Amino acid sequence: MSIYDAIIIGTGQSGKPLAVTLARAGWKVAVIEREHVGGTCINVGCTPTKTLVASARVAYLARRARDYGVDAGAVKVDMKSVYERKRAMVERFRGNGQKTLEKTPNLELIFGEARLKDAKHVVVELKAGRTREIEGRRIVINTGGRPAVPPIPGLERVPFLDSTSIMELIELPRHLVVLGGGYVGLEFCQMFRRFGARVTIVNRDPRLILREDPDVSAEVEKILKEDGIEIFNSTQVTRLEKIGAGVRVVLGTGKESKKISGSHLLLALGRVPNSDRLNLGAAGVETDNSGFIKVNPKLETNVPGIYAIGDVKGGPAFTHISYDDFRILRENWVNGGNATIEGRPVPNCVFIDPQLATVGLNETEAQKSGLDYRVAKLPMTGVARAQEMSEARGFMKAIVDAKTRQILGCTVLGVDGGEIMSMLQIAMMGKLPYPAIEEAIFAHPTLAESLNNLFMTLDPR
Repeated sequence: MSIYDAIIIGTGQSGKPLAVTLARAGWKVAVIEREHVGGTCINVGCTPTKTLVASARVAYLARRARDYGVDAGAVKVDMKSVYERKRAMVERFRGNGQKTLEKTPNLELIFGEARLKDAKHVVVELKAGRTREIEGRRIVINTGGRPAVPPIPGLERVPFLDSTSIMELIELPRHLVVLGGGYVGLEFCQMFRRFGARVTIVNRDPRLILREDPDVSAEVEKILKEDGIEIFNSTQVTRLEKIGAGVRVVLGTGKESKKISGSHLLLALGRVPNSDRLNLGAAGVETDNSGFIKVNPKLETNVPGIYAIGDVKGGPAFTHISYDDFRILRENWVNGGNATIEGRPVPNCVFIDPQLATVGLNETEAQKSGLDYRVAKLPMTGVARAQEMSEARGFMKAIVDAKTRQILGCTVLGVDGGEIMSMLQIAMMGKLPYPAIEEAIFAHPTLAESLNNLFMTLDPR
């Protein structure tokens, strides 16, 4: 039996860099991957979706060409070419990651499905058909998650898509019905609307993206409706029916009932952890009621020597948070540090267009916390650069402490919103009070200089 200093199950955005770092530090490392190197982000998440978003934005701008005094003619989207561009991008990223693992000394990449035998031993069902057992002084679980398939009457009898399979389409849906009003659903609904499909959102919540402030949800809904997307809020799906090659969705909205028919159905109703096939009970590893692995602030489970990183442990399901999990283990294991996940910032950017980016507290959270705060808010129509680009939808908003004038958080719904949010995140990290940004000299005309005007709303002149 092979014995390793560390066994890492999964090659996501924390597992892969951790394996390489430990191996380069002289550890003997085994990495087990069930399917493709790179995890959710590279294979079915960030890389493919943002590649598709870029194609959809080109189609959108081409149709708006006359707004800029340009005649681009009729716009035609070749979905097969869009798909091939996405596939090539994924394969390049995935291949580069696999080559890195394979070329790293002290590291063995094993393809197969892992399950725990006990707190020190892992059994791997190899792709070649054999079974292999290995031992690790430490075991790290980085198996990520997958799209949830909740019980809906009739679902077992109708064809449906999830956030993975929808990216394999090489033909445009005639009418895409999206169940879910969260971040994933909104990215796909706007993307496919721009490709040319009719799109309807069915949202069980009273408003879209319920985690955001009400004014943010309302502005996002306004933007999506401007793009021609139909939205049903506070609406439950009571039954699904197969009709020809498509699907009929029976809706319940209070006392009323409504039916809509679509050519394609997308489930965008959350994600579940890939923990159910690991045989965690054999090692005594605890999970919560949803199957997410419980960890302490240093990412260790209740079983000494077994750790969980990335989406499988629950919490914010973002690539950058997963990567920071790697940083924490690197600091503690290689550098002898004492890093934890407590108090770390959680920035987020949703790649609808315009982008929706957040970090820190929003207004709702500040209010619930009983803080003495002020709100700076500026519509993107007040941003010169956005006007020049004819991209003036949305607004930016910052929450500041009324006494210390420190920035507590921000939400930017606007063109390149993720970049503007990141500037404010850096200010928060450096503990810059908002007047320092209000009076800063930024190049003109840039989106960055809008931060002057944003904070001037707190100090009218």
